Amino acid sequence: MEEYLQIYTTSDRIDIAEAIAKRLVEERLAACVQVSGPITSTYWWQGKVDTSQEWLCIIKTTKNLYKEVEDTIKAIHHYDVPEIIAVPIIIGSDNYLNWLKKEVRT
Repeated sequence: MEEYLQIYTTSDRIDIAEAIAKRLVEERLAACVQVSGPITSTYWWQGKVDTSQEWLCIIKTTKNLYKEVEDTIKAIHHYDVPEIIAVPIIIGSDNYLNWLKKEVRT
């Protein structure tokens, strides 16, 4: 079942988050991208604790498309070090996972 992934990225700009979502789905690199927020992120950056308002993208895709998803996010994103984290989907609804697989490139 680990052929399916959820990939997370964040942006402090809603237009960037929406552009990432649209490009990934249009290019069939993701079956679905949910953009939620704003959320509050607290993190270390350049030697100090910082806090910002961000939007979270949750990207549903397959493991074999990870590198293309990562490259697409980096091409659109404006952060020096964007969060790009993939988590395997260990188990899920057969109907949903079949739909996901059908909607992305093979």
